Amino acid sequence: MKKLWNLFLIAAMLLVAVPVVAAAPPPQGGGQDYVVVADDWLSKLADKFLGDVLAYPAITYYTNQKNAEDDSYAKITDSDMIEVGWKIYIPSPEEAQAYFAGQTTIAGATGGETIKIGGFGPLSAPGSYQGGTELRQAAEMAVDEINAAGGVLGKQVELIFGDTEGLPERGTAVTERLITQEGVVALTGEYHSGVALTEMEVAHKYGIPVVFAEPWADDVTGKGYPEIFRIAPSIEYYSSIASNYISEAGWKKIVFVTEDTDYGRLQGEGWVTQLAALGITDVEVIYADPATEDFTPILQRIAQDPPDMLGGVITGIGNSRMLRQACDLGLAPTAQTAYYATTDSQYPEFWENVGDCGQYVFFTYVGLPKSLWNENTEAFIANYEARYGQVPGGVAMESYDAVYVLLKAIEQAGSTEPGPIIEALEGIEHAGVLGKIWFPYNSKNPVPDDQPAWMWHQWPTPNVFILQYTEVGQSVDQANVVFPVERATGPLYTSP
Repeated sequence: MKKLWNLFLIAAMLLVAVPVVAAAPPPQGGGQDYVVVADDWLSKLADKFLGDVLAYPAITYYTNQKNAEDDSYAKITDSDMIEVGWKIYIPSPEEAQAYFAGQTTIAGATGGETIKIGGFGPLSAPGSYQGGTELRQAAEMAVDEINAAGGVLGKQVELIFGDTEGLPERGTAVTERLITQEGVVALTGEYHSGVALTEMEVAHKYGIPVVFAEPWADDVTGKGYPEIFRIAPSIEYYSSIASNYISEAGWKKIVFVTEDTDYGRLQGEGWVTQLAALGITDVEVIYADPATEDFTPILQRIAQDPPDMLGGVITGIGNSRMLRQACDLGLAPTAQTAYYATTDSQYPEFWENVGDCGQYVFFTYVGLPKSLWNENTEAFIANYEARYGQVPGGVAMESYDAVYVLLKAIEQAGSTEPGPIIEALEGIEHAGVLGKIWFPYNSKNPVPDDQPAWMWHQWPTPNVFILQYTEVGQSVDQANVVFPVERATGPLYTSP
């Protein structure tokens, strides 16, 4: 497999001259079908057939590509869980090499000596590739702007972005490669909490600083690793906004259908605890596989005793499927049952998938709604729209600010060594797209006993709002801010 990685590096260097996003190729042949037997696991099969235990994401990818054309192949949604009797596809060494070469984006000026930073996030299914694409695009834009202004420490910056596909094991492999193969001095990005929790372990092992842009799991910063910083909200902070809004709206009977992942379980547990503290105890959380295509059985049971509010807390396409099916059943959104959706509702694909069922849906938005933009936000939005032809969401704002925070710290540190960068991050103050960013709790000012552990290296005032669509096809910019009340631009509307 060393040969595969050498070929990958050569391919990457050939791509350096022009920013490229190379999609992983479809199966080209040369591999083989395989039926899973007892005691098989993907890393074991990768070692046996490809000579490298870390090559297992290629088996996952190509098997899922086969499944899209022939359902006799298994669909792998978790590379840690395969079942006896599944038909999978083992790629050839050449296909595996092509896969890994196709999962990396190289952006920024690359002539001569550069400062390399790594980025990671989902650019393909089963991950939330819409969010991952915004992460990458905003990061590339920030790097290009900084390079145009002279770079960092007199050098140009090179961003190398790896596709994690929303899979924890893939995040581990990508982070390992960025650090050990590409030699990045720092990392940024990520969308999924479950993936970030594996990436941070690799970064911690090598002592490489990370400014996470979007993952919310409390433990991302709660573990207190010196290398890890975050500008996104924690799960507890994020959930508290919706919990307070539910209380403010006066709803008493709540049902959440939540994805069965680390993120989903943390969300569900957090809401139950927070709502109970607010006096709301009739709360049910139903966990479902995020890859579920038919939520009808779950929704039919809920419809027998409709709640005041139904929450569909599933990232990716599952969010739209569940809403559409709830709408078709006449369950929600209605005057009786409001519908709360995930942040994926902010992307244009939402309306393509749900049609007029999206009217009256409300959701939590991380970022600044248009009514609250500052000068930096306005400039960023205009430049992003001109460059990519679409209005960015909160994820892009976070990614853009995270890159600026990271590179500003490297400049202030006067070094690309981890220790000085971490020290500079602890003292950073940055006037960004989202507002002033800083990290109050750090090695010089530990988290007090009366504050949650996740406040370590955490931006304390992330922008989190409740927004609602009132017309079919609205953009996020047109949606009403309904909470917090003091910053609302309109009331919550219910379906007639």
